[in-house]
Amino acid sequence: MSVFQNVSAFLGRNGFPIGGPDINSVIAGLLYDMQQGLDAGSGEGPMDARQPMIPTWGMPPEKTPKNTSVVVIDAGGTNFRSCLVTFDADGNPSISDLEKCSMPGIERELSKDEFFDQIATNLDHLKNKSTRIGFCFSYAMKILPDGDGEVLSFSKEINAKAVIGSKVGACLSEALVKRGWNKPERIVLLNDTTAALLAGASRNVPGMKYSSYVGLILGTGMNSAYIEYNPIKKIEGQVATPPPAQIVVCESGMFDKLPRSSFDIAFDSSTNTPGRYVMEKMCSGAYLGPLATFALKAAAMEGLFSEQVASRLAALPKADLYDIDQFLYGPYRHDTVLGDVVAPGTQDDYDTMYLILDAMIERSARLTAAVISSCVIKSGKGVCPTKPVCVLCNGTTFYKTHNLRSRIHGYLDKYLSDQRHLYFDIVAMDNDITLGTAIGALSSSAEN
Repeated sequence: MSVFQNVSAFLGRNGFPIGGPDINSVIAGLLYDMQQGLDAGSGEGPMDARQPMIPTWGMPPEKTPKNTSVVVIDAGGTNFRSCLVTFDADGNPSISDLEKCSMPGIERELSKDEFFDQIATNLDHLKNKSTRIGFCFSYAMKILPDGDGEVLSFSKEINAKAVIGSKVGACLSEALVKRGWNKPERIVLLNDTTAALLAGASRNVPGMKYSSYVGLILGTGMNSAYIEYNPIKKIEGQVATPPPAQIVVCESGMFDKLPRSSFDIAFDSSTNTPGRYVMEKMCSGAYLGPLATFALKAAAMEGLFSEQVASRLAALPKADLYDIDQFLYGPYRHDTVLGDVVAPGTQDDYDTMYLILDAMIERSARLTAAVISSCVIKSGKGVCPTKPVCVLCNGTTFYKTHNLRSRIHGYLDKYLSDQRHLYFDIVAMDNDITLGTAIGALSSSAEN
């Protein structure tokens, strides 16, 4: 029997078939869940939406801000970044006073006061440099009509349960005033996918027109945002005149209507949020490495590796996505974590490890393509090849992971353009989250 046959049988027995899952089936499930979330919000029933489908009450502005500055905060993953963004008379942005530190709640459980006090402390270098603050808060939150955001949950292993239910802008404003700030005129909360979408919409490409915009994050976590052009049932009555169209944050990483392998289930039970963020744990950067470690250890126990390699895998505490990439980009390097593990093994050991790890990347590509596809389809745009949907993608997992980006693009070509005649344009932009957050904080849409 070949190594491919062995690995295929092993993965299939554990509910992780090579070449799966079926992308159209995942798209269908996502579209169902998205509409359920727009109609009623997320729930706990088996067929309730898991994606909360969060309305933002805003749209991309028609013009770029000019002659103004805004404090920008980017809190997501493991890093907390803050800076000042200044737009000149022509609307050209510049970034200054940039600092980066660890995200509060990474190392230990924080109380509500501790969480916001740490954020305020991190902003001391920007004290009173603008009356406006744009806060990119990359966790599930309900965006309120006044631009504030109410925390729904934390992912990415942030330990701050007491913050859930809090209004981020109001709480931060109080913490800043305690540290001697003038009370901010306005703190506008955005998700990183909203910021990515706004950054994509701000690009001025001569001769190019887009019919709509999508923001995708595939880095430490996973999420998407798109523009919904139909009335949203669950917000009826919340404001006198709901916007005719608005950006919606899906929280795609929370989607759970898809098959999971025994590795997924075992890994999920070891996290801080068992049963939640199912999709994110199957394909984002914070989780792919630990998930792959579960699979490799299971393969060793089931006899797919030689005794020498199996014993080394048993002693391996954890591999990160970086370790996976190092192996896939250079299998025969022995100065890497996984290269060292497989060094005393046979050719079959090398090939077995490669195929198992590559299967993880393949599934991530398929799921990510399904997420992007569902956003384009749900927008109802992209029907003209000369007016595609602009999809701004952000995240090191998307751009750096071995063979991931090219596979995603190939699946989008097949399942959007070839099968559905819907057209898209994948774009990137330097400082996209920072600039998108600044635009969101200063745009007229934030006044609604």
